[in-house]
Amino acid sequence: MENSIQKKIIIVLIFAVLIFVFWFIFFKNKKINEIQTFGNIEIRQVDLSFLVDGKIDNVFVEEGDVVKKGQLLATLDSRDYEINLKKAYFQKEETFSLNEENTSKYERNKELCKAEIESDEYCTTLLNNKKQSNSKYKKDIENLEFQKLQLSYTKLFAPQDGIISTRAQEMGARVSKGQTVYVMDLIKPIWVRTYIKEEDLGRIKYGKKAKILTDTTDPKTKKKREYLGHVGYISSVCEFTPKIVQTQDLRSDLVYRIRVYIDNQDEYLRQGMPVTVAFNFDED
Repeated sequence: MENSIQKKIIIVLIFAVLIFVFWFIFFKNKKINEIQTFGNIEIRQVDLSFLVDGKIDNVFVEEGDVVKKGQLLATLDSRDYEINLKKAYFQKEETFSLNEENTSKYERNKELCKAEIESDEYCTTLLNNKKQSNSKYKKDIENLEFQKLQLSYTKLFAPQDGIISTRAQEMGARVSKGQTVYVMDLIKPIWVRTYIKEEDLGRIKYGKKAKILTDTTDPKTKKKREYLGHVGYISSVCEFTPKIVQTQDLRSDLVYRIRVYIDNQDEYLRQGMPVTVAFNFDED
């Protein structure tokens, strides 16, 4: 009976040793060849505003709407700017006629002035009138183009593809030039801001592949959402680990900031979302 128990104990011990060896070979070494860091999702944001003052006439998108580059987002009441454009056009036409008249008069008398048939005073007056009307005509052309731009600025377009994260103004509000109307998150690029310890810096290089894990669960797979990325930026200046970053070591360790750009991004990534970044060096 005792021999049977001893045999069972020996078998269990042997089995335990085999499990430990297997774990050490396949998992311990793998862990050594992997670095895990913790960071946050970062997305570029753009404050959108009109380039002129006015009262908002229409707003066409809501928070959360996906917009395309060049899409009309909002308009101002443009009546004043349309009137200014008409005034500039009529002023340009008036000075055009005056310039044509003064130029024609000078050309008709130019030879007489050279031959000194006309008085110097008269010839000087003709030349000055020609120059002044020509200068005025050029200024009115520039003013007309300026008024066209002012009128075009009463429309607010999306500068790039993005998602409206904030709608700061409503229809009927009077806004100043440069006052924020929308805040837009750009769709691309999206990256992870994370930090790497100085001792691991020599193992990280530009283009290094990484796996990014979020805390959100995919209902189809029942697992945490997983993304692929690559290192696109490595800071040349070391710093103390920011307090918002959770690390397994002391927060006072010197680290280097890096960016891991996400290659297969989707709509589930959000500004500031905490993520885990894993670098596997067995794949190098």
